Amino acid sequence: MRVSALSSSLPTLPPSPSPSETRKPQILFNNFTTTHGISADWAKKSLIGALSGALSFGILFSSPCSIAFQSPTVQSPPPPPPSTSSSLSTTHDASPELCREDERLVKAETGPEVVTNEGIVEEAWEIVNDSFLDTGRHRWSPQTWKRKKEDILTTSIPTRSKAHDIIKRMLASLGDPYTRFLSPEEGDEVLAVNEVDVRGKSAFEVSSLLQGPNETFVTIKVKHGNCGPIQSIAVQRQLVARSPVFYRLEQSENGNASVGYMRLKEFNALARKDLATAMKRLQDMGASYFVLDLRDNLGGLVQAGIEIAKLFLKEGETVIYTVGKDLQYQNTTVADAAPLVTAPVIVLVNNKTASASEIVASSLHDNCRAVLVGERTFGKGLIQSVFELHDGSGVVVTVGKYVTPNHRDINGNGIEPDYRNFPAWSDVRQHLSQCSKLQQG
Repeated sequence: MRVSALSSSLPTLPPSPSPSETRKPQILFNNFTTTHGISADWAKKSLIGALSGALSFGILFSSPCSIAFQSPTVQSPPPPPPSTSSSLSTTHDASPELCREDERLVKAETGPEVVTNEGIVEEAWEIVNDSFLDTGRHRWSPQTWKRKKEDILTTSIPTRSKAHDIIKRMLASLGDPYTRFLSPEEGDEVLAVNEVDVRGKSAFEVSSLLQGPNETFVTIKVKHGNCGPIQSIAVQRQLVARSPVFYRLEQSENGNASVGYMRLKEFNALARKDLATAMKRLQDMGASYFVLDLRDNLGGLVQAGIEIAKLFLKEGETVIYTVGKDLQYQNTTVADAAPLVTAPVIVLVNNKTASASEIVASSLHDNCRAVLVGERTFGKGLIQSVFELHDGSGVVVTVGKYVTPNHRDINGNGIEPDYRNFPAWSDVRQHLSQCSKLQQG
């Protein structure tokens, strides 16, 4: 099993065994983020979002201390002694002859190739049939999808390229911009980390090898594409996650109350910890009301959004629902501890409040913990999974969506605010009180 890297040129929105086997797809951190079971080679392609000569990395770690993510933060290592290799070396030994030799070796280990072109198309068809969630365009139905399979498989498919083209057209007919085909060439393969062969290792084991003390170097050997060059890239580990939280204590208009203002720019690995710190400090400074500013916050790590919502909710209150055709995507997330603060909250939103921001806003709103002020939110709430096909290609399929505690569909709809303009705090208290009474019946 190899560790691979998806090209950074792929869409940021968003792999699997044979149709007869149980699939363990991966939900990526793209449209919304949670990671479930991992399948074969393609699952590990989420480990690194981009590995290129420009050294642009997107490694999915929760720790703020990991590999330097963007080119400006990547520093060249100290000049190596003459006996060592340079920080970036390329080996052009992946000739077509060697690639074919590799393929023969793989076939010798795994047995003869048994998957047909028709079988690859049918495998992709069955993944959609089992898992695809129509998000409201109403182009999909079991009957029309079955007819499509019958129409496609009535004639032979002479080449693998033709099979891939058929899959692309088949997925495009769904009308879902996030459901798409991934060719085998779209992934780079991580061969080794600090000269440790990573073949057969899990994504977690490889991520552990990549992590280390700040400002130390890690060398990653990468093969580009199926038959591309091999590069050894030395990258410095750096603290790259910056605090997304800004906060201050303000006075209300009449000067009778202190208001804790908190702006959250994005949901990164530091968001939950830093916002909790801000809430505690503002409360210690005397804040009796809170403003959480999520305007222009396009999201980030969904799990960070879920954990932030829990800071305001009572134990047992619903944070969010996920729904999908497959039972594994039908989940309810609830708060598991007492709230950090109980004071009234205003959440500021606009048309660029999206994804994880909408989870937080809807969760606080529907549980009568906050009123929303501003504009209707963006409306982004889909879940994609990546499934591997038997020939090394893959399909990204929309498999689920997020629904608010009051069972409202976020995607394509957004969340309507309670007020367009900033209300008086007395109105906020009254609004939340009435909301609670309605919920209690």
